[in-house]
Amino acid sequence: MVVTYLDWENFLAQRLAQLRTQKGVSARDMSLSLGQSAGYINNIENKNNLPSMATFFYICQYLDITPMEFFDTDSEVPKELSDVISDLKALSPKELKNISLVIKDLRK
Repeated sequence: MVVTYLDWENFLAQRLAQLRTQKGVSARDMSLSLGQSAGYINNIENKNNLPSMATFFYICQYLDITPMEFFDTDSEVPKELSDVISDLKALSPKELKNISLVIKDLRK
């Protein structure tokens, strides 16, 4: 699949707005917390600007997610999913199997 500049711009704007809103922070507060001008995040979300790679990493850090989680659009709550996965990694094989059975039962 070829991703065009416009596709990237649209994706970035929409995903950033979604994750920022989930965090419950205004675009202005996020901009200022990142050391940018008050309208910086708003400009990205309105497709007037793109962040540098370094700023993108700061955005991810601010949202408390990894860049991989930023691009994981299958999850609306990437931070929560990451926390659960980290907790699962600490379980014994038997505990993990039990959790798996519970999840399968919940999905029925």
